[in-house]
Amino acid sequence: MSKKVTGKAFDMHIFKRLMSFASKYRMQFIIGIVSAILLSLVAVARPILLQKIVHIYFKNKDKVGILNFSLLMIVFLIAEVILQFVFIYKVNWFGQHIIRDIRVELQKHMLGFKMTYFDNSSVGKLVTRLVSDTETIAQFFGQGLFMIISDLLKMIVVAIVMLWMNWKLALIAFIILPILIYATKIFQMAIKSAFQEVRKQVANLNGFVQERVTGMKIVQLFNREKLEYENFVKINDYHKKAHIKTVWYYSIFFPIAEILSSIAVGLMVWYGGLDIVNSGTTNVGEIIAFIMMSQMLFRPLRQIADKFNTLQMGMVAGNRVFEVFDTESLIENKGKVEASRFSGNISFKEVYFSYIIGEEVLKGVSFNVNAGETVAIVGATGAGKSTIINLVNRFYETNSGEITIDQTNIKDYELKSLRNQIAVVLQDVFLFSDSVYNNIVLNDLSISLNEVKKAAKEIGIHDFIMSLPNNYNYNVKERGVMLSSGQRQLIAFLRAYVSKPSILILDEATSSIDSYSEKLIQKALDKITQHQTSIIIAHRLTTVKKADRIIVMDKGKIVEQGSHLQLLQKNGYYRTLYNMQFASNVA
Repeated sequence: MSKKVTGKAFDMHIFKRLMSFASKYRMQFIIGIVSAILLSLVAVARPILLQKIVHIYFKNKDKVGILNFSLLMIVFLIAEVILQFVFIYKVNWFGQHIIRDIRVELQKHMLGFKMTYFDNSSVGKLVTRLVSDTETIAQFFGQGLFMIISDLLKMIVVAIVMLWMNWKLALIAFIILPILIYATKIFQMAIKSAFQEVRKQVANLNGFVQERVTGMKIVQLFNREKLEYENFVKINDYHKKAHIKTVWYYSIFFPIAEILSSIAVGLMVWYGGLDIVNSGTTNVGEIIAFIMMSQMLFRPLRQIADKFNTLQMGMVAGNRVFEVFDTESLIENKGKVEASRFSGNISFKEVYFSYIIGEEVLKGVSFNVNAGETVAIVGATGAGKSTIINLVNRFYETNSGEITIDQTNIKDYELKSLRNQIAVVLQDVFLFSDSVYNNIVLNDLSISLNEVKKAAKEIGIHDFIMSLPNNYNYNVKERGVMLSSGQRQLIAFLRAYVSKPSILILDEATSSIDSYSEKLIQKALDKITQHQTSIIIAHRLTTVKKADRIIVMDKGKIVEQGSHLQLLQKNGYYRTLYNMQFASNVA
């Protein structure tokens, strides 16, 4: 795991990791730093020029001198504006490019996670990491780090100029600095925990909303609207309280900082005025210049306190993002064998597997599937049927045992090439908010529309697609809500067929469809299972009867194997399942 954020506003470990993304933008970084340095030098020019105008040219009533110095002040003001533009643009450009790269790397990293990670992680929280937290990192650079550097440089230059102009007035101004710095430190430490709580509650709120919007049909079907509303009110209230706590600290600190800076200005005017009255070395021009410079000294300090908050939020967000980066949940892809095309011989040898440590789902499963054979796997819910499918695709890793395809351990195959040769049709078909065509080819531009149409005609679903508005360009909306479950299954079958797999896997793919769709799917099944290895998990009698062999599972073990007729004659576990589930469907 990444190193936890400490009580410090600036965590060097996280900063180094963030800056590792900045190496290719070195020139933009340098431009930002140089512009900050020049900005700090140009900013103090105006008070110095104003002091000269008041002390020399006002006193001598030199109109030409006043005009020349006034024009010079305008030149410095224009230079300051230009430098300010360059600085703000470059540091924000820098931050946005860094978070773009972080998002790309984080998304790439997450795509390689085992299914176990997603099983145990909230979708809303992952979205927060990828979108909201990375945006906070951009503010870390654009509104936090570089602004603090710029303000510190300005304060240092101003302090030096003040000491150079009148060290006594400067010391009076500096008396307030330790008190203000101490108040800033207290504020920074207090706001730290508040911002951590804010980020936590943002993630909780995102996760809650994401899940309830996705599962809105269940919420309404079971009349849970009132209860979910009440739960949302509670979570939203926690979110509000976390933010109000930060507002409370702001409302205390900024009035205190304003009072302290005003006291410093009052003391300088008081001392400088007395010195002028007593014919000392102080002049009116210096007092005016010091009033301007005191604001340049104290205002950045107040802003630094605010920027520290942004800095801290960036550190917290960076820590949360790096926690995902540091998550060791990747599927090992050390295989060197390129799976160009499988014959389709699958072998399980004493395979043990558990989703939760100590709770085995598969208990020493062994079986073979011959090339070109269609094998059905049946059993009660929780018997381990779908787990077999997940292991063949390496969505999860076995605890022990071996799975081979064509006599080669699946771990020895390059992962992408392995999955390219296996097509899976699930019971719960997921469709993206896109056209039918794009949902079939999944944006694989190598598969043309004509190829898709030809494949659809071969498996008998072309007419169904053409009946849709806009046919192959019909947008099925999010999760395919514009289609029935049977229609989504037909799209999934065509998706599998056009990928031309070596091995076809159907996981309860015919369990929730109407009779019309079943006929279309049965025709598609007969077509796509020809001349290739197929594994079918199904409750439909017609599908099971046509399988070359049926594997019966119970509580993570294989209890029977054989054809449909052979298993019925055994009068064993399969016969019991048949009587319970299938007898009413016999023609």
